[in-house]
Amino acid sequence: MAKLGFVGLGVMGGRVTRRLLGAGHTVTGYNRTKSKAQWLLDAGMRWGESPRAVAESADVVFSMVTNTAVLHEVFNGPDGILAGLGEGKIYVDMSTVSPAASRHLAAQVAAKGARMLDAPVSGTVVTLEQGNLSLMVGGDEATFERVKPILLDIGPKVNYVGANGQAVLMKIAINLNLQVQFVGFCEGLLLAIKGGVPVETALEVMLNSVIASPALKYRTPLILDMPEEVWFNVNMMQKDMLLAEELGRELDVALPSVALSNQFLTAARAMGLAQHDFAIVYKVLARMAGVDL
Repeated sequence: MAKLGFVGLGVMGGRVTRRLLGAGHTVTGYNRTKSKAQWLLDAGMRWGESPRAVAESADVVFSMVTNTAVLHEVFNGPDGILAGLGEGKIYVDMSTVSPAASRHLAAQVAAKGARMLDAPVSGTVVTLEQGNLSLMVGGDEATFERVKPILLDIGPKVNYVGANGQAVLMKIAINLNLQVQFVGFCEGLLLAIKGGVPVETALEVMLNSVIASPALKYRTPLILDMPEEVWFNVNMMQKDMLLAEELGRELDVALPSVALSNQFLTAARAMGLAQHDFAIVYKVLARMAGVDL
């Protein structure tokens, strides 16, 4: 069993930490709001007073935060993760940030004699709790092989994709599909509803059809029943879409469906819905179609 650290104990990070505890690892954790980590402390997690303290206590330290700005907050400074890293330690960042930002952090980590992997995940809270999460990993391959057994305690599908930054590139390529697929699904659903098919019937038929990807099966039920705990809000989804557009410009890849579907996230924010799960985009489209839900 390994001595692990985890910085960022939110909706996904907290549940990843719980899986690591359940696998028998010693985990020291840190979250900006300690009260949100109480359930993990009750489950046996140790508390670190700062990201640096977490990194100092662990052989392998993970982070999973909402965006690049927050990642820099927990990584840099006298109390940051970097300050607690040293020779032989491994840092695994599971956040979705720009590949360039990830590579920059990896260079700083290497300068301290440590190694960094970017290891974002694909899946939802449901996927994670079912033990079906998939991970993609970028960085030094030998370092990846060292931590792969730990990563398999998080999810059963772990793919090495190349050098530092390549895994977050892959994650963005995957995540842009979430919004694009969801918008297309909602357009078809609203067409059926406006034509007289009950919403429950239309949902069932569409989710039993060939268009029903795993992502749609997890998220479209939120159209009728939003959970109290937000999985992936509008702002977070739009962050990933903007990262995709930025990479599209950088790599000369046209992403017209990304640009268009992103506008519905902006519309949701304008309607005061930014903190809802991005499935709330259905309400934007429903309002445009004159459908009252």
